Amino acid sequence: MDGEKRKGAKPVPDQLEDVLNEMQMLALRQIEGFGWQLRFIRKPLFQEPVAVVFSAEGNKIGILEEDGRINMEPDIKVRE
Repeated sequence: MDGEKRKGAKPVPDQLEDVLNEMQMLALRQIEGFGWQLRFIRKPLFQEPVAVVFSAEGNKIGILEEDGRINMEPDIKVRE
């Protein structure tokens, strides 16, 4: 059973600077101009947070890598 795992945490924190580095913030601001948006941030145990972005249409998904690149072929499963 896939239950809610956030335990009250927001999918996108108010203070992105606490989670994303400078390169990721710059890339996010650029892709937002094309309609992309940060949908959620995954925080796996003992690993770096994973920023997940979606296209404006919602039909494409990407991972905002630490160097600011957008990984358009992520190995990630998203719940509906």
